[in-house]
Amino acid sequence: MRFPLRFVTRSMLFAVGSSLLFVGLNAARAQEKLPDGAKLVKIEAQPASVTLKSPFEYAQLILIGQLETGERIDVTRMATIEKPDSLVKVTPTGQVRPLADGDGTLKFTLAGQTASVPVKVAGQKDKYPVSFIRDVMPTLSRVGCNAGTCHGAQEGKNGFKLSLRGYDPILDHRALTDDLEGRRFNRAAPDTSLMLLKTSGAVPHVGGVLMKPGEPYYELLRAWIAAGVKLDLASPRVTSVDIQPKGAVIPLPGMKQQVAVYATFADGTVRDVTAEAFIESSNTDVATTDRQGTVTAVRRGEANVMIRYEGSYTAATLVVMGDRKGFAWNQPPEYNYIDTLVYEKLRQVKVQASGVCTDGEFIRRLYLDLTGLPPQAEQVRAFIEDKRPERVKRDSLVDQLVGSPEFIDQWTNKWADLLQVNRKFLGEPGANAFRNYIREAVAKNKPYDKFVYEILTASGSNVDNPPASYYKILRDPEGTMENTTQLFLATRFNCNKCHDHPFERWTQDQYYQMSAFFAQINRVEDPKYKGQKVGGTNVEVAVPLVEDITDKKDGEVTHLRTGVVAPPKFPYTIKDLAPTTAPRREQLAHWLTSKENPYFARSYVNRLWAYLLGTGIIEPIDDIRAGNPPTNPKLLDRLTTEFIVGGFNAQQMIKTICKSRVYQHSMATTEWNRDDEINYSHAIARRLPAEVLYDAIYRATGSVSRLPGLPAGARAAQLLDSTVDVPGGFLSLFGKPPRESACECERTGSMMLGPVLALTNGPVVADAIKDPNNRIARLL
Repeated sequence: MRFPLRFVTRSMLFAVGSSLLFVGLNAARAQEKLPDGAKLVKIEAQPASVTLKSPFEYAQLILIGQLETGERIDVTRMATIEKPDSLVKVTPTGQVRPLADGDGTLKFTLAGQTASVPVKVAGQKDKYPVSFIRDVMPTLSRVGCNAGTCHGAQEGKNGFKLSLRGYDPILDHRALTDDLEGRRFNRAAPDTSLMLLKTSGAVPHVGGVLMKPGEPYYELLRAWIAAGVKLDLASPRVTSVDIQPKGAVIPLPGMKQQVAVYATFADGTVRDVTAEAFIESSNTDVATTDRQGTVTAVRRGEANVMIRYEGSYTAATLVVMGDRKGFAWNQPPEYNYIDTLVYEKLRQVKVQASGVCTDGEFIRRLYLDLTGLPPQAEQVRAFIEDKRPERVKRDSLVDQLVGSPEFIDQWTNKWADLLQVNRKFLGEPGANAFRNYIREAVAKNKPYDKFVYEILTASGSNVDNPPASYYKILRDPEGTMENTTQLFLATRFNCNKCHDHPFERWTQDQYYQMSAFFAQINRVEDPKYKGQKVGGTNVEVAVPLVEDITDKKDGEVTHLRTGVVAPPKFPYTIKDLAPTTAPRREQLAHWLTSKENPYFARSYVNRLWAYLLGTGIIEPIDDIRAGNPPTNPKLLDRLTTEFIVGGFNAQQMIKTICKSRVYQHSMATTEWNRDDEINYSHAIARRLPAEVLYDAIYRATGSVSRLPGLPAGARAAQLLDSTVDVPGGFLSLFGKPPRESACECERTGSMMLGPVLALTNGPVVADAIKDPNNRIARLL
């Protein structure tokens, strides 16, 4: 009679299990205390009031204490509490759960300050309609049933498979109710259900004990089983999640900050889901998190607190301030809006900006960044001897270099990397034509949106109309879509090919819907080059040397999981759309390059910033997602707005960045910024890219370079691709990308033993030094 006894005493177990969770409540709170010498002047509660309408609803309270210094700290676990014991229970971390209907007040006291929170509880005697979508799926996720290490693994565990992180509720419901002929559930006696027996440890379970009778998750699943294990696909789904508080600052390592997570559903309702949400730190060296949503500061720095709940994601930046005694903000001069926004953030995190670099440092930095070449000695002397005001002559040099022939070569090379200009894919004529097209676009400062639109809609021979090479290089719909979204939107869609994206809102359905825009592309051999082939393309088969790219009426993409044709559909909507009668590529290009697209302009200004400052505002620079927020959101928003308003003028954006005081910071640090690596308080040393390093060696020695396929004296940035290298493999050793993907990660900047030896005794340096006509010989 074991199971009937359990059934009879379920309500008793619920009360006992609940009380065990909250034993020693005020004792647990007393373990934390205010910082030594801190004076508390006020306590605020978030939310200001609590209303609970069902047995399984709860509210995460956060108590914010304001100190005499103006600092705001989390005192949730420090305050003592007076509460109506028959009405609600409160965990040490501030989670409020209902016990019985009624009204009451929670009173919190700490250091002579108090805060009161009205509480209203209702619906405790009503039968709660447990939803598989809204309630059961988040519970299975929270206890780990559908994790990749458990039943969410590719092959499942012990013959039982669920969808990874619950992305497919239909599959999960069928697995739960149909497998083993439905023996996981006993609707007549829910407590005898295998699903509850295993998770509660009543029968052996490899996953261990996940819940016990009387605990909320057990009772929730039990109620769902008793109601008939129904699948309610019409239940509103989560549309977004939010985290509170935003912009939290923890004063000292060792202190904590409680967070609360709220989910907004399609019907407009908002629900506290802190207990079911996954809360993780992006930098555990700075801050760690636990299952209760409590963040613990480890050391001074910044970390993103990332939230995941039922396919929705968000993040918030948390600052651990650390000991900043003696810090006094010294407002630096501001050259433009960039400085205003960077210094605003520096003041918040108590970091002082360095001074500006010397004229000699500035001219070297600017030449290398804009032209990929170091300045000549006479150019440096002339600039240093220029008696005009510092800002005037520096701004003038920026204007002089942006758009210069050397600038054009440098930025052509950057785009040739991203667009995979490669003889392996295009052959000699195609690669030359594509590179010349890019060079002309850079020289004319073609607006960025028009440049991208031309590439995505190009038709005809890829030699006669070079941007059509984009579709000669990328040959299948899925690969083209992945490349396009990463390159032009900095959004990585490849992770959601086999299942919903594990770190973002993107779904598997959206992967195939986006791919469908590239399914109706026709490739026909150009008769002028008939019989000539190029091998080793992205599909690893020989294809015609030159092809005509056109749109066709047929061609679809089949969804991997469902086996159904995926219709073309954008993953997010904007108002500015092309007619649905237009070819699919035109619809895609119009949507992607629109001023309304939230990722298009944003991704490119972040890329430009990273090229010039060494670190992106979002890093990696081609990975924009909710869980990877910008270090300075206001700065990125302003840069994006200015870029759009300015007509997508890339050269103007480059000038604006280079004319800022932030770009001109010295690399010299102070005690108030030496630990800063993400807020641009000082310049960061960077290793020169492969081509720039090669050209710098020859310019410094005054030697004549001899590059394969180029005239004597040419620069490495003018090389057609990476299929040939200089003696000793210098360029590949120093990270010149092979141009086989659009990922910025193809170019590397590390210094391993091979590159070090190449600088010590490699042929590039040796040839430059022994040139009989170089600068060394002339000086001697």
